[in-house]
Amino acid sequence: MSIFLWSVYPYLCLTLLVVGSLWRYSSDQIGWTAKSSEIFEKRLLRIGSPLFHYGIIFVFLGHVAGLLVPLGAYRVLGVPAETYHRVALLMGGLSGLAALAGLLLLLYRRLTVVRVRRHSSAGDVVALGLLLLTVALGLAMTLSQGLQRIPYEYRASVGPWIRSVLFLHPAVGLMQGVPLLLQLHVLAAFAVFAATPFTRLVHVFSVPLAYPRRAPLQYRRRGAPADRRRA
Repeated sequence: MSIFLWSVYPYLCLTLLVVGSLWRYSSDQIGWTAKSSEIFEKRLLRIGSPLFHYGIIFVFLGHVAGLLVPLGAYRVLGVPAETYHRVALLMGGLSGLAALAGLLLLLYRRLTVVRVRRHSSAGDVVALGLLLLTVALGLAMTLSQGLQRIPYEYRASVGPWIRSVLFLHPAVGLMQGVPLLLQLHVLAAFAVFAATPFTRLVHVFSVPLAYPRRAPLQYRRRGAPADRRRA
């Protein structure tokens, strides 16, 4: 089971991410982006969407700093472990809480607002549910570590394991002593990767490069003076 979870499962999820995204792009470019539901409800969306998106951006940056940057690099830079974990607890806790609050609002909106629910697919709910589970597990791990006098040093286990997976040489043994909450968080994150091509999450790969060069849209207020003159 350990070999499957930490050596096979990640590659299954990453394969689905890459192959599924290529298939979705080649077969359904019109449906590539996330369908907007702002026309059906705006109040909850205006609160939940910024909370989630800004929160998840900072969560992502924190994961890059904690998992992809080797522990030795922090030692060379002279960053004490205590300082790193305090900053990670503060920034990770705040950004995680923001992302979680945003996800709860968005999921509540999608399930309870009738017009939004009627125009939602099963994939929309699955995407929000998987993200909610992943963020909740990560936040629970972060907050539980903040209560411990000596936080768990994931940069010496999960970080090297992630890098070994990326370099196609998974070091299964590194995940053996990892706390259960953190293991579940990692597994849920890979499930998000696997589901991305088949849900609205695929729009994360859409970069609006042409947007700054797009001709502006002009709107005219109804009842403007020019309209009254023509009348």
